[in-house]
Amino acid sequence: MKILNLGCGTKTSIKPEVTNIDWSIYLRLKRNWLLRHIVPLFVKGIRLERFKQLGNNIMVHNLAKGIPFESNSIDVVYHSHLLEHLDQDVAKQFLLEIKRVLKPNGILRIVVPDMEKVCRDYVSHIEVSEKNDVEAQKHNQYISAIIEQSVRRESYGVSQQKPFRRYLENLLLGDARRRGETHQWMYDRISLSTLLINFGFKEPQTQKYNSSTITNWNNYGLDFDQNGNEYKPNSLYIEAKA
Repeated sequence: MKILNLGCGTKTSIKPEVTNIDWSIYLRLKRNWLLRHIVPLFVKGIRLERFKQLGNNIMVHNLAKGIPFESNSIDVVYHSHLLEHLDQDVAKQFLLEIKRVLKPNGILRIVVPDMEKVCRDYVSHIEVSEKNDVEAQKHNQYISAIIEQSVRRESYGVSQQKPFRRYLENLLLGDARRRGETHQWMYDRISLSTLLINFGFKEPQTQKYNSSTITNWNNYGLDFDQNGNEYKPNSLYIEAKA
């Protein structure tokens, strides 16, 4: 089986049937023999741990230029928390490109933030906050869950750095939108299923992080953290056939 993990960032699978594809700085450093030995001198903490965990089955490629595989050649395409970062017209072209490379009845598995979940949580918390001053102090985080990544100006990872490093990274790498970190759209199970059907995919099904129609999917570890828990809580998981 041949699996593509698109826009993987540092969340890769070391299984040989998986090709992890991204244009991120982490993968570019990993692919360079000299730079990957220098990285520990400048990168620390969780960033360094993520870098060390990267496998060798990675492909450095800008997906804006298409998916570098032949038509009808891939069994499974997977991407997680990627689609919402694309403008809607770009997302449509991206899905068509995925359909091109998938074999007939090949499977697309998409993971995105679940708009339905965060909106239900927000509405429910309004009712709680009206009766509880302590909860009212927490209410802003429920608004943040919906819109923060659409309006942020600075990459979250950069914002956690010390002042000089923060300034330098913003200068060299750009703001959150330039780095592709902002949300351009949000999806729920209805809108995403409809979008897939409109672009020729069949039988969209909602899944859980630990359920799939893909054979032995959980063995690839892409939807699990290092402790075996859900890697991206509050996510929507949908699979469809090409």
